[in-house]
Amino acid sequence: MTLADAAPNYAKRRQRVFLVLSGLFLGTLALLNVLGISRFVDMSFTVFGVNIPLVVAVGVLPYPVTFLCTDLISELFGEKKARDMVWVGLLLNLWVIFLLWLGGVLPGFESVDPASGLPARDEAGRLPVFFEVRELAFGAVAASMVAYMAAQFCDVRLFHFWKNVTDGRHLWLRNNASTMTSQIVDTTAVILITHFYANALPILDEAPLWPQLTTFILSGYVFKLIVAALDTGPAYVAVRYLRPYLGLTGYEEACDDDQDL
Repeated sequence: MTLADAAPNYAKRRQRVFLVLSGLFLGTLALLNVLGISRFVDMSFTVFGVNIPLVVAVGVLPYPVTFLCTDLISELFGEKKARDMVWVGLLLNLWVIFLLWLGGVLPGFESVDPASGLPARDEAGRLPVFFEVRELAFGAVAASMVAYMAAQFCDVRLFHFWKNVTDGRHLWLRNNASTMTSQIVDTTAVILITHFYANALPILDEAPLWPQLTTFILSGYVFKLIVAALDTGPAYVAVRYLRPYLGLTGYEEACDDDQDL
């Protein structure tokens, strides 16, 4: 065996890592859009006798993983690859919408209301399970598509802005600064669009509107801030391990030229 034969195949390694990160990103994105606003989780807590409301949609729970993936791809593979993945994520959103629409228009075995031509509701006034999921997902995806594009492009751009400012140093700064800024864009857009366009938030009619919307926005943002701070450690560990594994030195990116992927 020659020395050349024993050398690591960095091109294959880079392709494999990129596929894993992008697959995790896209799989999480598809899941959170289906889960969306199907359930809200009450994570409120009390500090010194003061109740702090923290109410988040179940679809928010896996969302910070997408920002960790874009940050790792930005760090290891460059801004262009991160932007390409964001565009693929948009196409994935449209694919999810299409499949939900198609599944609803094809004939099934549920009873149909002759007056409306839509699936009949049961005695409790609820639609069949698929149509409830579809109705909630339509509202969630419509909101998330706008928020997703704004937030992810904001995250990628700010990540590379801070990377250029610091000459590639201080991963903790660009990881947190980019994610924390983009998360407020994402959370505000999702909550406002979900309410005013999809009318899908559990809003109490007898209570003032804006304090409730503010609670939803702040709850989602605080949750994402906590997760963003916690993922700094995993991001450092991943970058420290993956740089030598991918054959990268210093602050080199795997796709400085477009020959590796």
